[in-house]
Amino acid sequence: MIDTHCHVLNEYYNNIEEVIEKMKDNIIIISGTNDKNNREVIELCKKYKNVYGTIGIHPTEIDKITDYSYQIIIDNITNNKIVGIGEIGLDYYWNKDEKEKQKEIFIKQLDIAQKYNKSVVIHSREAIGDIYEILKDYPHLKKDIHCFTGSIEMANKFINIGCKLGIGGVLTFKNSKLKEVIKEIPIQAILLETDSPFLTPEPFRGRKNEPYNVMYVANKIAEIKGISVEEVFKQTTLNAVDQFDLSI
Repeated sequence: MIDTHCHVLNEYYNNIEEVIEKMKDNIIIISGTNDKNNREVIELCKKYKNVYGTIGIHPTEIDKITDYSYQIIIDNITNNKIVGIGEIGLDYYWNKDEKEKQKEIFIKQLDIAQKYNKSVVIHSREAIGDIYEILKDYPHLKKDIHCFTGSIEMANKFINIGCKLGIGGVLTFKNSKLKEVIKEIPIQAILLETDSPFLTPEPFRGRKNEPYNVMYVANKIAEIKGISVEEVFKQTTLNAVDQFDLSI
C-alpha cells in the first residue's frame, strides 16, 4: 500500500512512531504546508525508511511566505526522499481575498517543480476552474490532484492534461458522488491517499485518520470497479511509483 498524501506531523499526532510502524511494510508520503512542517517532513524522511515527502507552501499559508520558504524547497528538492512539491494550489474558500497572490505563489512553485522535474501535489478548494487553466500550461509536469471530489467531466479534463487523481476517505462516505467518478475513470489515473489526520473513511469516520486506513479506500475502489483489492493495490502502487519516481 502507498498512502500518497498525509500529514503525519507533530501538530496532529503524539504517537508518530506508532502510526508509521503500523505501515512498516508499506510506503507513506508525508506532505508539508509551511516552513516549519516542511523541515519536519525532511527529518521524518531521514529517520524512517518507508517515509517519503513532498514540501511546499499551502495556499492558506501564503501570508507567512518569505524568500527562505522557496529556499527550503530548492535546497532539498534533489534529496531522493523528497519526491515532489506540495501541498500547493489555490483555496478560495478560506482565502478568497488574495486570489492573485495565491496564483502567483502557486505558479512560482510549479515553475520550480518543472525546473527540477518533480511531481506536484495540488490542493483545490472552490478553485477548480483556475487550477485547471493554470495546469494546462504545464503539460509535461507530473500532477496529482489531491483529494479529488469533482465531477466526471472535470476528472476527465484533468486526466487529459496528464493528471492523476488522489482518492481518499470521501469515497467511502454514504452519500459521496465520487463513486460515479471512480466507476468511469481508468484505475491507471488513481492514487490512493488518506489526507491523515483528516477525512477518516468509514467505518471510522469521526476518529483521527491514519495512513493504515488507506486499505478502506482501496476496498471501496475494488467494490465499485468489481475487481480484487489486490489488483487495486498493484495498479495504484505502479501509479504512485510512476507519479513520484519512487525507487522501490
